[in-house]
Amino acid sequence: MWTDVVDLRDFYASSLGQAARRIIRRRLRAMWPDLSGQCVLGLGYATPYLRPFAAEAGRVIAMMPGAQGVLHWPYEGPNAAALVEEAELPLPDMSVDRVLLVHAIEHAEQLRPFLREIWRVLAGNGRLIVVAPNRRGIWARLDRTPFGHGHPYTTGQLSRLLRDNLFTPLETSTALYTPPFASRLWLTSAGAWERAGARWFPRFAGVVMVEASKTLYAPTTVLASAIRRRQPAVAPPGLAHRG
Repeated sequence: MWTDVVDLRDFYASSLGQAARRIIRRRLRAMWPDLSGQCVLGLGYATPYLRPFAAEAGRVIAMMPGAQGVLHWPYEGPNAAALVEEAELPLPDMSVDRVLLVHAIEHAEQLRPFLREIWRVLAGNGRLIVVAPNRRGIWARLDRTPFGHGHPYTTGQLSRLLRDNLFTPLETSTALYTPPFASRLWLTSAGAWERAGARWFPRFAGVVMVEASKTLYAPTTVLASAIRRRQPAVAPPGLAHRG
C-alpha cells in the first residue's frame, strides 16, 4: 500500500526528514555528478531529491501514483508534478535519460508492469536509480518514518528484481546509518554515524541504492510485452521544468 503524500510531505518537513534528505542527496549526487541537458523523471515521492538536478538538467518531471496522491512541485514555480497510474506512464518510448525511484518500489501494487513501463520510457543509454528501505536496517523496522512501510529489500534482492525486469545493475550504494530518532543529539552526529556505518556496518544501512541500465538484449517475446505505444507523442503540458 502506498504511503499518503501528505504524510510524506510532513516527514520531509521534520528535522529527521531533512537530515535523511541531506544524507541520501549526497549519495545520489555522488552517483550522478553531472546531468547537464538530461531529462530526469522522479517516480513515487522523489521531489525532495530532485531539486539539486533541476539547475543543470534540461527537464525535470515528477510523477506520483494515484494511490499515493500528488502535490504541486516545485513550490515556487510552475507545476512539474503529475498524478499517474503506476502501470501507464503518459510518456513516449525512450523519452527520459534518468529515472529516480524513491518511496516507490517498496509500495508498487503492480510491480512488474511498473518496471516494464519504466523500461519503456527510459532511453537506450539511460540510467535508473532505485532507493529502497534496507531489509536489515533499523529504519525498515520502525514505522515512524516512510522507510518503515512497504516491502524492504537487501541490495542483492533489489539487484535480482531489476535483472528479472530487463535492467542491468551497475553500481550499489547505501545510506542512512543515523538512527531514526529526532533527538538533536542524534541528528548533530549524523555525519559521524554515516562515516562509521559505511566503513564498519555497511549491511545495516537504512536504505539501499542500486543504479541500473536498460537491458536491450532481452528475448523478443519479453520486449514485445514491455513496449506499448498507446502514449501521447509528447509529454503532457505543464510537466516540463527547465533548470
